[in-house]
Order: sequence, then C-alpha cells, then structure tokens
Amino acid sequence: MTSKFGKPKPLAGGTKEKIRDAMSSVFNHAIRWEFTDRNPITGPTKRSGVRVSAKRERTPDILDVQEMQLLLAALGVREKAMVFLDMPSGLRRGELAGLKWEDFDFKNLHVSVTRSLVDQHVGPVKTETSRKLMPIDEYVARDLLAWYEVTPYKKPSDYVWATDANRAGTKRGKQPVWLSTVMRDYIQPVGRQLGVNKKISWHTFRHTFSSILKSNGEDVKVVQELLRHSTSRMTLDTYTQALSPHKRAAQSKVVGMIRPKESVFSVYRDKQAVSDVTS
Repeated sequence: MTSKFGKPKPLAGGTKEKIRDAMSSVFNHAIRWEFTDRNPITGPTKRSGVRVSAKRERTPDILDVQEMQLLLAALGVREKAMVFLDMPSGLRRGELAGLKWEDFDFKNLHVSVTRSLVDQHVGPVKTETSRKLMPIDEYVARDLLAWYEVTPYKKPSDYVWATDANRAGTKRGKQPVWLSTVMRDYIQPVGRQLGVNKKISWHTFRHTFSSILKSNGEDVKVVQELLRHSTSRMTLDTYTQALSPHKRAAQSKVVGMIRPKESVFSVYRDKQAVSDVTS
C-alpha cells in the first residue's frame, strides 16, 4: 500500500503476522507435496523461525467528549458531515471514502456498507461481517443532508465526497477526495487551533467511538456489531444482520454526547431533500 504521493507505508504488526502465518501455511503444503523438506518460517527448532509482533507500535489517541464537541462545532459543512458520520458509525477510512448517495436510506435512517476505496481503487469491505446495514442517527442524517444541499454531485451513483478540484481533471466528480488530504489540510489544523494536543487521524474516531461505547457500559455484542468485528474477542482485545434497537440506542447515546450544543430540529423538516436523495 502506498500514500497519495506514492511513498510506501510501513506494514502494521498485525499485517506482518498474517503474512508470516500465510507463508508458513504455503511451506507446510509444499512439504506435504514434497516440493521442499523444510519450513523456513517456523525454523528447525521451537522459537527459531520468523518472529513478528502484532502489538501496536503506539497506543492510538482517543478524543474525549468535550474535544469531539469542540471539533464538530468548528468544522466546515463537508468536514463536519464526514466526522459526524464516521465517528458514531465506526466506519473505516476506506468505507467512508467509498460511500455513494445510493447507499443511504434517509427514511429508515441506515446506510449500507458495501465497498471500500483505498488509494482510489474500489474493492470489497474488509470482511464479510463488515457488509452490514449501519444505523445513522437523525442528527447525523441532518448534517449529511446539509452537505447534500451544497455539493454539485447529487446523483444516487455519485460518491458522497466526490472531488470538485480542477486538478482532478477528467476524474473531477467521478472519484472521492483523498481523505488523507482532508484530514491533513482541514481537520488536523482545526484541532490544533482548538488546543487539542493529540494525534488526530480517521482511525482516531473509530477508537474514540469504541472507547465511549465501553465507558457507557454497552454490551460487548452490541459494540461488536457496531464496529462490525467478526468476533467479540477482536472487539475486546483490539478496541477495549438486523438493526437491533440496542445498536441504534447505543449509537444515539454517543451522538447525543458529542453533538455540539445547538437548537434541535427534525431531519424530516426538509422532506423534499430526503425524497431527492432516496429517489
């Protein structure tokens, strides 16, 4: 995987561990079919083979409720909609980038996560478990509709965060903005201006969501479903089908905590906007 400018990114410890295990399986099959007589991954004796650590190199920063409120209140329409959707839904960055307007059902308040976009290449989501309907809170839907009103790309097949930059050339409107650029040029500078002395990234919001869910005492199964982990063990170790009322209630509780304090009105006030997006 590379960054926007083609520079290679270092692999995470967990990724290295998976590659090692996969290669070990390949050599075991090779031994079985007599293509080789040893497995260099495991080594000739115990603990003599390839060793990697899946442990995180650094503990990710987590924003508190007040920091989230300040950040959301200070961001522009697009960036606020991005963060307010990303944080209380636990979306991965590629999943957030790959969203299209046709994925949203604003009448029933949910979004279908079906694709992931990494380095502008469209692919499947990380796991089959990730392909689930996710609830979206009414306040989150309202901010998305506010962005819908100003973006020039409103067709159901358009990306929600389609780039409108002239330098995109023929790809203008046909591919999303680089979320890494949005984070670097818009969100992180606002955080610094607000005095938030933490490393903010898209993954920060996923960990923040998990942390708040845990501090609220939500059931681990609910947290697992919201984060779309394949197992509850992954939820517990890494992050401390139907849209159940428990999942929606847990998400709405988080939204209520981080939402900037302002006057409240229903997302259904502009029924025409909802109709335009869902038609």
